[in-house]
Amino acid sequence: MDRRPQPTRNTLGSQDLLQLPVLRALLRERSVTRAGQALGLTQPAVSRALARLRRRFGDELLVRTGKDYHLTPLAQSLLERVDDAVAAVESVFAADFDPASSEREFTIAVSDYAIAMLGRPLLDLLHAEAPGVRLVLQQLSTATADFEEVVRRCDGAVLPPGFVRGHPSARLITDRWVCIAGAAADVGDAPTPDDLARLPWVASFGMTLFRATPPVRQLRGLGIDPQVDVVVEGGFAAVPDLVAHSHRIAVVPARLAARYADLPGLRVLDCPIPRNDHVLSLYWDASATDDPGHRWFREVLGRAAGATGGEPRPA
Repeated sequence: MDRRPQPTRNTLGSQDLLQLPVLRALLRERSVTRAGQALGLTQPAVSRALARLRRRFGDELLVRTGKDYHLTPLAQSLLERVDDAVAAVESVFAADFDPASSEREFTIAVSDYAIAMLGRPLLDLLHAEAPGVRLVLQQLSTATADFEEVVRRCDGAVLPPGFVRGHPSARLITDRWVCIAGAAADVGDAPTPDDLARLPWVASFGMTLFRATPPVRQLRGLGIDPQVDVVVEGGFAAVPDLVAHSHRIAVVPARLAARYADLPGLRVLDCPIPRNDHVLSLYWDASATDDPGHRWFREVLGRAAGATGGEPRPA
């Protein structure tokens, strides 16, 4: 006897529209508990919604394997379509987007450096213009380095050029790279490429992104492959403390280095490469381009970037 849930009907009703956000949260989070947290619903309420969705589709959608849940093939195929459907519904109701009264949530994936640069001015603008809007800052990680998926699932991702392709973007921040060296590092005030080849490094964001930074790409073009002593997966914030008082060196954005210029045992030095611009842009899914709420949010992000001394382009 087939005990699988059987589909109930094929017509679209109001309950289907109400369950779309729940379905999207379940497919994204692959967890009843996390989906409830994302939606602000209790676990029993989400469990009841999952049971209804299973009957609606005639499919388990989420299957437990050990302690984890996995998507069924049907659920996997629904993921992108559900995102598109929710975006389309949201765009209908966002036609007259009013920041002052909106309670919308915007999620952007960012590095710790981007949070340090954009966080305060962005929050100040949101508080002044849209006090009901909620901001979710999802920290980028090389452990989940599918940046195409990140851009698709969030309202945007703040990334250097070249990490995602085929998505609209707007420049937010232009900085430059500098070297930071520990007090025990055998290097003068003007390090040379040979110095960078000789000294041990602290690499941020893991080796994949480290090798993709402009300074390291240029050094490798000269036949110099930096000797990495320590790898930090979480971003730039921990790097100055790991370098201070040591014999190590690292490259970090200049504005971040300025915040640590007075850290004992740390020196901030010029980076001996000709092209050392550090550019960050906002990337978003093309389906959100004409959404009035998203367009407003991009414009606010641009103004926040401008408050940091960046050179944002119109979004």
